[in-house]
Amino acid sequence: MSYPDPRYAGANGEVNAVFRPVDTPPDVSSPSGNRTHYLATHATTGGEFGLYRIDMAPRSPGPSTHFHRTISESFYVLSGEVSLFDGERWITGRSGDFLYVPVGGLHAFRNDADEPNSMLLLFSPGAPREEYFERVAEMAQRGDEEFAEFLLRHDSYFVDPEHGPAPRQRRSQ
Repeated sequence: MSYPDPRYAGANGEVNAVFRPVDTPPDVSSPSGNRTHYLATHATTGGEFGLYRIDMAPRSPGPSTHFHRTISESFYVLSGEVSLFDGERWITGRSGDFLYVPVGGLHAFRNDADEPNSMLLLFSPGAPREEYFERVAEMAQRGDEEFAEFLLRHDSYFVDPEHGPAPRQRRSQ
């Protein structure tokens, strides 16, 4: 196994780091109290990855079961409990839990708890996903054909929303 081919040919490195303070306001806020923070975007990373922090209000639905043809997604629970669908079953993720979903993997997430939660969402490579998060609610209300085109443009393929059993209350040890 070896490292990828070099992509930087300079001899001394560059000053090009990007810092985002913790108190930066969310990039997207919903009326339900959910917030999305763009920590690293497609533009910031040159398409290498995208990293968002998702803060969900209590009892917030998330996206139903879906998959992506071009990106993998990873979920890292920061706080609270996040209901994560791994393609076979619902799992209650807690602080420190991690779920990796390869390209094509069925997945979903939501907050079934009475408390808020927070998680990191990493996708690779870094697709320009910001428009998706900013406009998905609006586009869903516009209608079938326009919404279907929006989903295809954003590599989101939804399957039967009833796919999978009800979420488990406790994770098995």
